[in-house]
Amino acid sequence: MPPVTRRRTVTAVIGGVPVGSSHPIVVQSMTNTDTADVDATVRQVAALARAGSELVRVTVNNDAAAAVVPGIVEGLDRIGVAVPVIGDFHYNGHLLLARHLACARALAKYRINPGNVGGKRHDENFRAIIEIALAHDKPVRIGVNWGSLDQSLLTEMMDANAHAAAPLEARDVTMRAMVESALRSAALAESVGMPHDRIVLSAKVSGVQDLVDVYRMLAACGDYPLHLGLTEAGLGAKGIIASTAGLSILLQEGIGDTIRVSLTPAPGGDRTEEVQVAQQVLQSLGLRSFAPQVTSCPGCGRTTSTFFQEMAQQIQDYLREQMPIWRQERPGVEEMKVAVMGCVVNGPGESRHANIGISLPGTFEEPKAPVFVDGRLAVTLKGDGIVPEFLAILDRYVASRYAAAP
Repeated sequence: MPPVTRRRTVTAVIGGVPVGSSHPIVVQSMTNTDTADVDATVRQVAALARAGSELVRVTVNNDAAAAVVPGIVEGLDRIGVAVPVIGDFHYNGHLLLARHLACARALAKYRINPGNVGGKRHDENFRAIIEIALAHDKPVRIGVNWGSLDQSLLTEMMDANAHAAAPLEARDVTMRAMVESALRSAALAESVGMPHDRIVLSAKVSGVQDLVDVYRMLAACGDYPLHLGLTEAGLGAKGIIASTAGLSILLQEGIGDTIRVSLTPAPGGDRTEEVQVAQQVLQSLGLRSFAPQVTSCPGCGRTTSTFFQEMAQQIQDYLREQMPIWRQERPGVEEMKVAVMGCVVNGPGESRHANIGISLPGTFEEPKAPVFVDGRLAVTLKGDGIVPEFLAILDRYVASRYAAAP
């Protein structure tokens, strides 16, 4: 498969992170804490950043939240977490930013929803936010969402469509209204003085085909960097699969400069899951590498023992635990491929294709596990110490293959 050709865009810099053009596609996430709870928000932003989120958005919905944003940024600095914090504004962003200038200074970017900035005073309120962004040299994301689409614009376009010679379906008019909302708002921002390369656009929907269609339209209309994401993607497997399906189609077409996977976490669930899924989408498409990849078989009647499943999980966990250290000390290790296979059918072959692999014996097979390093049989393991012995071989391989960073 040929490499993906990225859509040509301008580059927007967000808190030192370049977005667009040929720069790597950026992983974003968003907190779900009460922003006014500084300690909880700092902990979650830090967890998301350590998981690999390169931009983190926080809700700024009231005075209490706006007042503590500088403290959140300072708290992150104190613990050595240097991640740009983005403010998410709806309805009252023009008021909050004007009342809390320290908040306006501390944020790396403002997210504006043009569908809810003020009804009849839409343009006035929108201009107010842009003027504050200009005063503090901040970029903006103009984020349209079909759940809060500008109703006056939608009504205008629906009325025009009703009188057209060949009217479109209501769904198609809605997609076009989203694109029009984003483009009109970007033009308004530029008329106020916002530089073209300080604007990012998004058009969020919750259906995969809708997502593909609206972003194809938006991408064809200009060179603004685009933030991708399936909004309200859902719980568990549904949210992961739907997000992966929509993002993958667009990314493969070269559309998208930042991404977020908007998962509904299980009660008490780990918010960083959305970061891991976003990273895996990019890594599976060959667009970026974040961590060594483990190839493991699903198991069949030849592998009635759960030993290889447990070993695959232990190795995956070990790699994840080591990555914060390796990322700093062993550049390139994120490209490593590891195979953990369960029987002789495909095990040796897959192991040879990996940088390092092990082929465990299937049920009733000879109790030995050959280990392959860079395509060659290195050693055959036996006995109860296979897992720690393999991890020791893995450590030695990393140490020899991926030189320590200077």
